[in-house]
Amino acid sequence: MTESIPVLKHPMAKYIRTDRTPWIYCSGCSVGIVTGMVARAIDNLGLDFTKTVVVSGIGCTGRTSGYFKTGTYHTTHGRAIAFAEGVKIANPELEVIVVSGDGDIAAIGGNHLIHAARRNIDMTVVCINNFNYGMTGGQFGPTTEHGRYSQTSPRPVGVIEHPFNLVKLAASSGATFVARWTAVQARRATQSIERGIKKEGFSFIEIIGACPTEYGRMNRLGDGLDMHKHLLEVAEIQNGLPPHEAELDYANRIICGEFVNVEKPEYTTVLREMHQKLRE
Repeated sequence: MTESIPVLKHPMAKYIRTDRTPWIYCSGCSVGIVTGMVARAIDNLGLDFTKTVVVSGIGCTGRTSGYFKTGTYHTTHGRAIAFAEGVKIANPELEVIVVSGDGDIAAIGGNHLIHAARRNIDMTVVCINNFNYGMTGGQFGPTTEHGRYSQTSPRPVGVIEHPFNLVKLAASSGATFVARWTAVQARRATQSIERGIKKEGFSFIEIIGACPTEYGRMNRLGDGLDMHKHLLEVAEIQNGLPPHEAELDYANRIICGEFVNVEKPEYTTVLREMHQKLRE
């Protein structure tokens, strides 16, 4: 009689739709790692995941919401933060987490990012920055570094535009919590996601990730293992550094840490107070 082989249960099976695993992501992609970070943050905080909503947009990272058993929205391109604002304003008691990519959040959704930060709406935005539009063929985007190659900026010239530094953008727009980590700094990044969730206001956590299939191949950066080892080598932790000094140079130096943690009136709280005064 043959012994039955035990089936290992995913440690985050309480939150993750295991019937949809293994991930759809390419080998070496960072999105699955960050999905795990978000699930662990929810678990560590003991959130009621029936009152938690995960919102994502279009793109590789946009697939994230479909893996959660929480309330979810898989929105149109660039509108993840806009949908999340609607959810939070409609029901401020919900915990709203946005997980989406640099193209979705900083390009077509860039205006939503800066105004949600300006308003200080209570949500946590986790942006996975892999420097390109990976799902649609590896085109350059608003975070692709000057001179890098992509399907739409091929050799020998590369990208002629200059990138957004998302930490600087979020901080200057009014976010009350801002951090940056790489995908290999999983424990530190998870802790920042937890702090972002607990923070009453707009929190922005950038995770620098790897896209070996498109960005890595076009720039000869190696496979997923090579790219993640590189992220570990160039990451430099400087907690508390002024956000305008948090530079990002993929080849040489990626400044990581928590840069902003300030107090400011939160939008939905002020909105409720205003409605109360109008009723009096």
